[in-house]
Amino acid sequence: MANFGWAYINCSGANDGAAAGPAYSLQFVTESGPHTTGSTLLNYYTASTYSHAPSTLVLSGNLVVTGSISASIYHIEDIAIIDATGSTYFGDSNDDTHLRTGSLLITTAAPDASTEGTLVLSASATTQRVYVRGFGARYHRVTAGSYTIKNFDYIIGCSGSGDQTLYLPSPSTVGAGVVMVVKDEYRTRTATSVYVSASNPAGTFTIEDQPYYQLNGTMAAINLYSDGTNWFVY
Repeated sequence: MANFGWAYINCSGANDGAAAGPAYSLQFVTESGPHTTGSTLLNYYTASTYSHAPSTLVLSGNLVVTGSISASIYHIEDIAIIDATGSTYFGDSNDDTHLRTGSLLITTAAPDASTEGTLVLSASATTQRVYVRGFGARYHRVTAGSYTIKNFDYIIGCSGSGDQTLYLPSPSTVGAGVVMVVKDEYRTRTATSVYVSASNPAGTFTIEDQPYYQLNGTMAAINLYSDGTNWFVY
């Protein structure tokens, strides 16, 4: 003898599980009844629809998440506040540009008596000045007879015993306002000199209207800045 399971026939009434709402809408249960419904404000598109790519969930409204969100890419059009902890990375290539408007503050996590506070760096949009607690610049030691200074060099120490010639980068390349420091570090220089050439080859640019500058005296130094056209001593 055959056995039959339970079956509900004539499925009509309050508990028939009917679904409502527009096409592509995700279903949810309202407070008014057991039936599910949908909204044009929450849609899931399995194929390319309108301007949306396949497999796209579209919410027109606010989303509150109490847990974590994991995604391969975040595309955000408008941000009012970012509050984050832990390590944060921006950019993945040298041509990336991170633009911000307003002031910038960098602080330590907590006040430190040895550093007298928390402020490490600040850039004020009001005063248009940058304040740094301690400053460290790129240093390059030169022992050879000649060296072409790089655009990113700042302090150049000359420690060779013989004549040394430094070639400054093009002021039109580094731009106006760039500063560099050249220091003779050789303690017993007598018959040799340190020469700072305004360009390589000489004659294209000048230092104080001269093709080169010679450091004289014991362990002399020179501070230079560019106006975008030539070099000057300050």
